[in-house]
Amino acid sequence: MTEIQKTEGNTFENAEELVKNSMYVSMAAGLVPVPIFDFLAISAIQIEMIRRLSHLYGVTFMEGKVKNFLGALIGGSFPSSVAPLFAGLSKMIPVVGSTIGAVTLPLAAGASTYAVGKVFIQHFESGGTFLTFDPKSVRAYYEEQFKAGKVVAAEAKKTPS
Repeated sequence: MTEIQKTEGNTFENAEELVKNSMYVSMAAGLVPVPIFDFLAISAIQIEMIRRLSHLYGVTFMEGKVKNFLGALIGGSFPSSVAPLFAGLSKMIPVVGSTIGAVTLPLAAGASTYAVGKVFIQHFESGGTFLTFDPKSVRAYYEEQFKAGKVVAAEAKKTPS
């Protein structure tokens, strides 16, 4: 895919900032030591991010479609994007599981949220709506952005607050 072009005003910059902030919040949610709760929290963060992106781009938000899109987009990119679910479930293993989950889930959650945000920015930048979104056609771009998101999330983890 080609690089996203800047739109009029600050829409693109605001969208990029929203995605980064959502990534940070997802990473924090990944630290929650309660299995399944973290997965639900990350999903809610991603839905809210997409809702806010749609408002930035003047696209009518459709929550039911977004939930379906997330399932198709993230689930269709197995195994990389289901890492957050498995990392969250690993927290159920006493002692070792909590450590594994605390190390891997924030990174996977951040990367997944980053990738989802980038996919929807690209879609909205091209004039797309929820009615024209096709998860299958953007799956490769999602996987590319998931890899990039792991790098961005790892850098964010290194940066002192």
